Amino acid sequence: MLNHLDQTTRAVLRGAPLPGRRLALCVLACGAFYGAMMGTFGGFGGHLSGWQMLFSAVKVPALLLVTFALCLPGFFVLNALLGLADDFAEARRALLLAQAALAIVLAALAPFTLLFYASLSRYTAAILFNGLMFAAASFTAQNLLRRLYAPLIARDARHVFMLRLWLALFGFTGVQLAYVLRPFVGDPTQPVAFFRAGAWDNAYVVLGRMILEMARR
Repeated sequence: MLNHLDQTTRAVLRGAPLPGRRLALCVLACGAFYGAMMGTFGGFGGHLSGWQMLFSAVKVPALLLVTFALCLPGFFVLNALLGLADDFAEARRALLLAQAALAIVLAALAPFTLLFYASLSRYTAAILFNGLMFAAASFTAQNLLRRLYAPLIARDARHVFMLRLWLALFGFTGVQLAYVLRPFVGDPTQPVAFFRAGAWDNAYVVLGRMILEMARR
């Protein structure tokens, strides 16, 4: 199993074409691993929750795959409207590979998350640090996606616009969905729950408040 995952990881990072099912399994395995580590917050203070680890292990791959599924139909329609439908199969493969790469990088960053948890016990800081880890993984996946999109762009320059549109659409949807699915980290001072109250608030307003709160301390 580990050898199979290692082979998949190497293939993804090279940008090699892989079956969609194999890529989805990679997202599930690597996303679940990072999610489980993400859910260990409070463990260094004696408040480790197995349920929170399980919930987070479910939520991280769900976040990646559901965001992808929500964005893909609209992206296909926009490609078709621009006359790029013939290239969509290749574009979809590139997008799937980028998703798998994002999950792989997240799994590789898990030790840094654990180190941060061991060093600092503030819940808000833990949330922001995990956001930074997701941003770093997303940046790496975007670089791979741009490389995979290069042949498409060489054939038709309109793919540059579509690539930028996908990144904006995926990022905007992903942030709001992450807020709906919270908590990923789990506050040790509150009961463990799959969802928090007020899930449909605006994620960007709440994030701005958290950053201001950290700046004032």
